[in-house]
Amino acid sequence: MSQAKVIVVGNEKGGAGKSTIAIHVAAGLLHAGGQVAILDLDLRQQSMGHFFAHRAAWLAANGVSAPMPIEHPLGAELATAPDTEALAHFQDAFDKASDGADYVLIDTPGGDTAISRAAHGLADLIVTPMNDSFVDFDMLGIVDPVTLDLKRPSLYSETVWNSRKAKAAASGKSIDWVVLRNRLAPTEARNRKRLDERVQALSRRVGFRVGPGLRDRVIYRELFPFGLTIADLSPTIRPVAMSLQHVAARQELRALMGALGLATDELLAAQ
Repeated sequence: MSQAKVIVVGNEKGGAGKSTIAIHVAAGLLHAGGQVAILDLDLRQQSMGHFFAHRAAWLAANGVSAPMPIEHPLGAELATAPDTEALAHFQDAFDKASDGADYVLIDTPGGDTAISRAAHGLADLIVTPMNDSFVDFDMLGIVDPVTLDLKRPSLYSETVWNSRKAKAAASGKSIDWVVLRNRLAPTEARNRKRLDERVQALSRRVGFRVGPGLRDRVIYRELFPFGLTIADLSPTIRPVAMSLQHVAARQELRALMGALGLATDELLAAQ
């Protein structure tokens, strides 16, 4: 059986930044020397697949090189296929992706699908980005509308909980779950304190760790159409002008990888 580490970026709410996190984690692992296979389960939008297609085109057009993942596209037609067919195609793609890879990185859609649930059950690490908002927290836990006290975990938290129980029963292995506080505003707010308290309370209840995500920086949006990340910038890869903000963004990515337990001393060294 493959020893590849399976990383699932999951959240049933759209717009939380799953694909942004997925492509940056993939780039970080690639630059650390990892063999990374990717599966994009957002069959309609396929943001991660498009990103790496743009990357290949930009690198070729500019005569430079950067590490590329191994891709196993599933095809948009599976979005409307019966669950049994979609699951069979997913399992086949997963088996191929796992063969020889150090990491299998799976980006999931903003909704509940059969293949998304299957992917969660295969994970060694589940990464869940959430925006700094009670709108996003509602995907993790339900709060009392009067007191804002935590009432119960949400359906997505139960999905992860069930995946963890099933994997432990089947293999004796555990699934690490990290919730990332993503796209934080640059200034503190009273709402953030309230949200922090509920996130910490829920983390103790359902067993996830809390880590730093990525701020809403212009550089991430500027590099996306080229298929590049802050990890790719070098003396030969400079599609946009450099600034001190890019140094901060690189440190931010290093902190993210460290929180996920994926960092090395050499990762993302200043270039």
